[in-house]
Amino acid sequence: MKIIDKLNHGDKIRISFEVFPPKTDAGVDKVMEATDRIAALKPSYISVTYGAGGGTSKNTARIANHIKSDLGVESLAHLTCASSTKDEVRKVVADLKALGIENILALRGDIPQGMPFPTADRFRYAYELVEEIRKNGDFCVGAACYPEGHVENEHKADDIKYLKQKVDAGVDFLTTQMFFDNDIHYNFLYRIREAGIMVPVLPGIMPITSATQMKRSRELSGTVFPRRFLSILDRFGDHPEAMRQAGIAYATDQIIDLLANGVKNIHIYSMNKPDVAAAIMGNLSEIVKS
Repeated sequence: MKIIDKLNHGDKIRISFEVFPPKTDAGVDKVMEATDRIAALKPSYISVTYGAGGGTSKNTARIANHIKSDLGVESLAHLTCASSTKDEVRKVVADLKALGIENILALRGDIPQGMPFPTADRFRYAYELVEEIRKNGDFCVGAACYPEGHVENEHKADDIKYLKQKVDAGVDFLTTQMFFDNDIHYNFLYRIREAGIMVPVLPGIMPITSATQMKRSRELSGTVFPRRFLSILDRFGDHPEAMRQAGIAYATDQIIDLLANGVKNIHIYSMNKPDVAAAIMGNLSEIVKS
């Protein structure tokens, strides 16, 4: 089933999760086990990342197929283009189509260190990848958006202009980069709607359960952590179990606020942590029924 059909059907609250492939083939079984436990929570869908620089991409289709075919949960396969040639991208799209995968998240992705970019044999922008996917199958196509602005764009107006270009190329829905202040998300929604971007937007929520994870998230995304969250880190950062519990509570609070303000679809960056995913779903057990 196409994810956009889920998003457009009724007022039901839908929670989705994300997993990532292992760095080596030896880790596949462990990731599959975590994925099975997340699927048991009955999410709307599970997305599978392409790996940093596309390095673990060969297992993306395998895991996405397992989710859809064996676990009976819809899957969303990530596809990045910066690290792959156009021919390699076309092969991945063909492979996903052959497996019956109907949903692709189209991303430019990080540029591998030391690799010349752009080059003629690679797609330069995500909108070009969206166009390519559209030409090669009847897929539901998702894309990323950045409530705090993309790190490569100096002006937010440019960021929204490029986002509209990407949506106009054939994007069905958007998922935001992680954010930790919901007011940033609400303001972003207002600005993109004013710009004529009307596709569904899923807020991406990252449960931060350790000080190391927070540092890594800041380095990757440049996101702003509000004072309230920094106070939690200062108080509990040196106590792993307390920080885990506080991080889950903070993410839950974000989700409840979003739902209370009319958001129906939430994507959680669960990071192969079924215990974290289960704790959040437990906190929302009655809310998602409302």
